[in-house]
Amino acid sequence: MFASGSDTGHESLGVVPMRFVWPYGGRSVFLCGSFTRWIDHIPMSPMEGCPTVFQVICSLTPGYHQYKFIVDGEWRYDEHQPFVSGNYGVSNTVFLPREPDVIPATFSPTGPGRSSMDLDDVFVHSDVVRGISDADLEVSRHKISAFLSTHTAYELLPESGKVIALDVKLPVKQAFHILHEQGVPVAPLWDFSKGQFVGVLSAMDFILILRELGNHGSNLTEEELETHTISAWKEGKLHLSRQIDHNGRSDPKYLIHAGPYDSLKDVSQKILRGNVSTVPIIHSSSQDGSFPQLLHLASLSGILKCICRQFRHSASTLPILQQPICSIPLGTWVPKIGESNPRPVAVLRPNTSLGAALSLLVQADVSSIPIVDDNDSLLDIYSRRFVFNSRLSAVALQLGQDVSSPYNGQRCHMCLRSDPLHKVMERLASPGIRRLLIVEAGSKRVEGIISLSDVFRFLLG
Repeated sequence: MFASGSDTGHESLGVVPMRFVWPYGGRSVFLCGSFTRWIDHIPMSPMEGCPTVFQVICSLTPGYHQYKFIVDGEWRYDEHQPFVSGNYGVSNTVFLPREPDVIPATFSPTGPGRSSMDLDDVFVHSDVVRGISDADLEVSRHKISAFLSTHTAYELLPESGKVIALDVKLPVKQAFHILHEQGVPVAPLWDFSKGQFVGVLSAMDFILILRELGNHGSNLTEEELETHTISAWKEGKLHLSRQIDHNGRSDPKYLIHAGPYDSLKDVSQKILRGNVSTVPIIHSSSQDGSFPQLLHLASLSGILKCICRQFRHSASTLPILQQPICSIPLGTWVPKIGESNPRPVAVLRPNTSLGAALSLLVQADVSSIPIVDDNDSLLDIYSRRFVFNSRLSAVALQLGQDVSSPYNGQRCHMCLRSDPLHKVMERLASPGIRRLLIVEAGSKRVEGIISLSDVFRFLLG
């Protein structure tokens, strides 16, 4: 009557393979329903890469079915899916029609084709999700905005830690080696002649230099990086940015920074408007701003962690946090057939060269790009952080190789379209995570991407 993921039973006549998903965690999760006569319990397995998401595939006859989950010994139902109240309490429901045009001819959770898409849409289609009213949305945004406006960047400062600044007269290659050894991807730049901080050196600088080294028409060579100073690179980068950026933008001529008593909302908006990953928190006790002290590097993930900590035990007062991400205008999604998308999701194939991948990172202006197979299923991820953690000369020699060679086994941070917003926020608040890939349970087909900046733009309206 039913089967697990390894035996879908798709060869039997009159049955339809159906994927069930429990995305809310637990130590042990079972599925039980009318198709098991409410007697047998089907074990569900955690999804690889998402240990809080459990799934199982069952072969069901067309028609109406009820089901519930048993999570750590307790009967549960998914309130984000259709449900009814009956003899077994509140149960979820699913209807599989008999029309042949909605039943795929074949189904394999790991095989070729996209037959799982239609079935998943029957199960977790956003149309069945209860939407949030405009009033509830504004209430949630107002409370978050009020919190950010009344708390300052001073609260982001750790009890202990280190911050690194680099002299603009340092050779570029030496500067990157320092950052690599210290394990930090970005550092503010200090100009002794001006007595102030004048910019930052980041992983994007590293990537742009790699592109220049791979550009046969470039005058920049790896040997010159031994003496090429940071200030000289920054001057050349302004011209390079205008050539690369089709929008005509270039690096700001001033350092985007904040003070320890600036509100968290102001810091967030500076990061978003400046399109930067971090903002130095700088303090000066003198009125003219001389003798500035570098206190911290603020990021959206640190601010998001403050939001999560503040509302962790009062999430019910923020209706928007309970909404599944598929029901709110958040992130960039792969368009359905016939739909247009002004912000396409950038992806790489395993045979894409490293040089082409570096170019796409720059052109798409993103921190990471998923690597997918011919079925758009997630294989790995290509990120600025990974490139930066590689030695300059080693990566430069590999620009002609494909992305599948050195990028095996990276940790891909994922979520599901049915995940509530608060769960996505908690994951993005973790250090080093700037984007989550939205994947289809089981097949890992990439459905979209949500970034830290996406979340803040949505929450701040």
